Amino acid sequence: MSGAVKIAFGSLSAPRGSALVVFVGADMKPAPAVTAQFGDFEPLIRTAAKASNFRGAQRTALDILAPAGLDASRLVVVGVAPGKDSAALDFVMLGGFVFGKMTGGQKVEVAFEAPAGTWDGAAAADFALGLRLRGYRFDKYKTRKKEPEDANGQAPEFVIGTGHASAARAASQERFAVAEGVDLARNLVNEPPNVLFPAEFADRAKALDKLGVEVNVLDEKAMGKLGMNALLGVGRGSARDSRLVTMRWNGARSKRAKPIVIVGKGVCFDSGGISIKPAAGMEDMKGDMGGAACVVGLLHTLAARKAKAHVVGVIGLVENMPDGDAMRPGDILTSMSGQTIEVINTDAEGRLVLADALWYAQDTFSPKAIIDLATLTGAIIVALGQELAGLFSNNDELAQRLIAAGDATGEKVWRMPLGQAYDKLIDSKFADMKNTGGRHGGSITAAQFLQRFIKDTPWAHLDVAGTAMGSPSSDINPSWGSGWGVRLLNRLIADSYED
Repeated sequence: MSGAVKIAFGSLSAPRGSALVVFVGADMKPAPAVTAQFGDFEPLIRTAAKASNFRGAQRTALDILAPAGLDASRLVVVGVAPGKDSAALDFVMLGGFVFGKMTGGQKVEVAFEAPAGTWDGAAAADFALGLRLRGYRFDKYKTRKKEPEDANGQAPEFVIGTGHASAARAASQERFAVAEGVDLARNLVNEPPNVLFPAEFADRAKALDKLGVEVNVLDEKAMGKLGMNALLGVGRGSARDSRLVTMRWNGARSKRAKPIVIVGKGVCFDSGGISIKPAAGMEDMKGDMGGAACVVGLLHTLAARKAKAHVVGVIGLVENMPDGDAMRPGDILTSMSGQTIEVINTDAEGRLVLADALWYAQDTFSPKAIIDLATLTGAIIVALGQELAGLFSNNDELAQRLIAAGDATGEKVWRMPLGQAYDKLIDSKFADMKNTGGRHGGSITAAQFLQRFIKDTPWAHLDVAGTAMGSPSSDINPSWGSGWGVRLLNRLIADSYED
């Protein structure tokens, strides 16, 4: 993996041969502070803008090489004019957009001043977060780095010039903790399955203890004693043993405060089992642990920024493989809750893992709320594409908090229905329930299945099949594994559950 992007905050200063980034609106005028520092190059911008039809709109840039009158290698003029919807400027996305205009090893001076109004230290810190997120690379297995922007593997170096440098430095500490968590989640999803199997995943989660997170790992013997036969059933066909990992961060003022528990599906590789998947695209099933990866990344972020909250992460780690001992369609499993499950399709395995993990989390930690994340169904991609995650909940307040956190971070969710008519679809003739309700409403019946393992706890289920892996590249995500959910849940906890 390429090293972290180098970012510093300071006052506006001469670029001295570096690239210089300035911001303009539709009138093409840089901020007065920029003009005072570097001189009046508005005529240069206007001339170049006319030639290239640049109008200062957001997500557009004008690149002027060897600009006359400036000791800079490049002048990159970035538009920030409001769009038709007049939405507030997203400084995280702006940072990612600017990073995308740079080349490896280049030194960049960013004149972070608003063309009109004021951008404060928090805005500068958000901009820096965007730089960090866009600067992620997963190239540890490449022996040759052929991309022209690599510049010997070096990332651009940024100096963000702002009149609020001190406040920006302070605010950036929390933002960079978020970036570390997102990077960790991305790394886990991007790792190949021969490297990241359940025991190795558990070992990487153990590294959180260096940040003060209390980590506990249950092996198959311990899970067997607890009656986790649904989770263990999924892993029966694999040569790799299953694990269940808990990670507790208690930064709350009252150490007796009930925790928020976040549960993640961690199927390190999903072949489909006996109900084997088609060969095409099966390599992507290394990412079927995107929910668990998010939980580990979230706990890293919370501990790194010393969140004043009590949060527990629980991840069920398995491989779903076909062999002579693999579970079969028609098998009946007895879950930790005592409820029995008829296996209709062994490729509907994630909900079996979550069934025991959710029950264990409630029994062990008595949470005030529980949220699970899972790359659970292809049906949610059919419904929502890869732009939003599906949200299912038994609690309107919790659902609304998640929606608000999603809107604030750009990791958006869309609430989907639950109801008795859907629940009936998973009734079984031979057991308490079956593990799939058929083709119609597939993401909903999967959520109904999970709800049968929720007691009276406020609960939300996030189906992240379309967002956690293979999601479209964006200004802040160049990676196949997106780290989706770390920013969303960090914001939820910061807004609603910190002291």
